[in-house]
Parts: sequence; structure tokens; C-alpha cells
Amino acid sequence: MPELFTVVTPQEALEKLKDNLTHRVASETVKTNLAIGRVTAGPIYSSDNLPTFPRSTMDGYAVIASDTYGSTESIPAYINLIGEIPMGQPSDLILTRGNIAKVHTGSMLPEGSDAVVMVENTQIVDAQTIEIVRPVAPGENILQVGDDIAKGQIILPEGHLLRAQDIGGLMGLGITELNVYGRPKVVIISTGDELIPPNKDLTPGKIRDINTYSLAALTLQSGAIPLTTPIIGDSFEELLDAARKSILEADMLVISAGSSVSTRDLTSAVISNLGDPGILVHGISIKPGKPTILASIEGKPVVGLPGNPVSALVIFDIFCIPSIYMLSGCSTPPDKPNVDARITHNLASIPGREDYIPVKLRTEGEILLADPIFGESNLITTVMKADGLIKIPLDKSGIYQGEIVNAKMFR
Repeated sequence: MPELFTVVTPQEALEKLKDNLTHRVASETVKTNLAIGRVTAGPIYSSDNLPTFPRSTMDGYAVIASDTYGSTESIPAYINLIGEIPMGQPSDLILTRGNIAKVHTGSMLPEGSDAVVMVENTQIVDAQTIEIVRPVAPGENILQVGDDIAKGQIILPEGHLLRAQDIGGLMGLGITELNVYGRPKVVIISTGDELIPPNKDLTPGKIRDINTYSLAALTLQSGAIPLTTPIIGDSFEELLDAARKSILEADMLVISAGSSVSTRDLTSAVISNLGDPGILVHGISIKPGKPTILASIEGKPVVGLPGNPVSALVIFDIFCIPSIYMLSGCSTPPDKPNVDARITHNLASIPGREDYIPVKLRTEGEILLADPIFGESNLITTVMKADGLIKIPLDKSGIYQGEIVNAKMFR
């Protein structure tokens, strides 16, 4: 039977979806220490200078730099020690020419000093005299007020995905609450008369639902909230009713359907009845996942996935995860970790189609090898055994054994 859709390239498909994805989740205020992985809903400004006082970046001695000029190990400078500034204490010392004060990394500098000599470049002569064997320039080994962050400066832009170092920096500035975008709600519907829940015993002709749980896990891993529904059979009315309710209550809808033309037609017909602009793409030049449907309903993404577990996972990664980040207001979604490796088998492909192949990585001496894992897209163990995926580009007819490939690692 001929295919009932016209394919486009994966990049064209993704761009069409992005151009029609205008919906954004509302913002909310959260505790900064719990904001890892959230996205800033507006620029964040510094409420303080950092540091708030001039401080040393080394253990050593605060000096007036010109007092050290010309000093060497054979002709050291001898400077008078007037005191020590403990960590965490304000300084009431005032340096004048010919004087020096002991400081520690992070301690406040005495008034009048303009550099710090590292302790490694000094010798203690006696209780009042320090020998300097290397000169320093003004500003060396010190931070002035606001050198790190100035008060009123934008420290994080809108759409920034918050990382551990961001959380620490914000807490260091006393910013204990943040305005971030909410977590998108993604409804996942698995359809098929052959599906049963995982807690049911298998009977002839039935298979346990895999996609609901693997896709929900990816949704959660991507920072969104998965909402699952009971399995829906191959019924237009039941699926349409569930889809209409889902697109109203959620920010994104994912329908995992069977791979037959009839079930694709069912999913397509349901999506076509949800609203405008409707289906954007039906068929992508990709393997696995050719019969994918991409749609937008009032600016919300709707994705119709093939029912085969490997196809569903690959397509979800390429199209759904970027959509989740866009819904979250994230201007630059994070890249998956990737490594270069040497492929161990010839891999054939068809020009004009992107192929994604699961691979297992191993080392042989100092060489990283990628072993392809062959299997049908309905076998979930194909990706369970894999460390990542490699892509055969549209313009290649395959990859030869020994070529270097880039493996996108599973998170």
C-alpha cells in the first residue's frame, strides 16, 4: 500500500514546529536553592557589588606595589610588618610607604594597599621585617569592590537554564528567590487495541505498554511534568475526546500510535480536529520514525509518534525535547553530551534520509570504539543496550568501518 504522506527533512520539520510554537508557560516564584534546571523568566540583576570590599586572592602580604619594584632573590626588598588581617574581620590598618600587612585568601585589604605579594615570594626576617624577593604590579592578586559583579549589573538573562554554579552565585549575592518559568505539562497518550498496562498478564495478541513510561521519564528528565492517560483503543471518538481535554489542560500533547497506515490515519484525523493551524508535517525523512506527525494547536505543540518504542524515543528526543525547552522559555536548550568514536562495522543508508543507529561504546587500548546495535524499532532492548546514537546524514549513503563518528550520549 502506498504511503499517505509526503516527507520533509528533520531540520525542515523542526523549523516548521518552532515557527508555530508560540505558547509559553506562566512564570512563578521559587526558592533559589531549589531552582536547578529551571529557566529564568526575566533578567536577574545584582543587588550588591561582589566583592563588597577589596580583598586578597592569595595568602601573602598586602603592599604598596612600588615598594617591591626591583626586588629579586639576590637583592630583596625589606619591608616593615605592621599587623595581620584575620579572615572575616574588617581592617582598621592603614598602609603607608615601607609598611606591609599579612593577609589571607579572601581577607580584606588594608587601606592604602594596591597589591598582594604571594607568601611563596617572601621570607620572614624577624617579627617586624618581611623580605620580598619578587616585585608585584598594582592590582596584582587582589579584587576591588565590584570586580566580579557590579551592583545593578545583569548577571543572568531571561531564558537562562539554571545550573549549579548559577545557584551558588545567586545565593552569594543574597538572591534567595527567583522568578522562573513554570514546568510545562505534557500529556502522553498511548493508543492501540493491542496494548495492556504493565501490571496485567500477557494474553495472545497483547503487549504491555512501554511508550507511556519511557516518554514520561524523558519528559521528567527534560524538566517538564508528564501527565499520562489510560490506554486508548483504536477508537476515533475516544481518542478525540481525550486529545481535546488534554490540549486544554496541558502545554503539549504527545500521541503514541501504532505503525500501521490505519492507525496513522486515525491519529492524523484526530489532530486535524483539534484546532488551528493543525498538522504542519506528516512524514519525515528519518529512520526510525518516518511516519511522525508534527502539529500546532493554538501555539501548543502536538506530536504524533510511531508506536515502535525505538522510533518513539528517537523522535521524542529530536522534536519533543526541544519543544519542552521552548515552552519553558529556554533560549538555548542544552546539548546532549557527545563523544567521537571509531565505528566497527559498515553501515548502509539511503541518501536523502537521516538514519539514527544505537551504539555501544568500548575502549580498545586508547581507542574508543562504537559497536552498532542492530535490531528492529519495535525492540526496546535495542536502545537498552546502547550508550547513545550516531547519525548518518542526509547526504551520505552510509558509513565505512573505521570512520570516526560522533555519538550523542543518552542522558
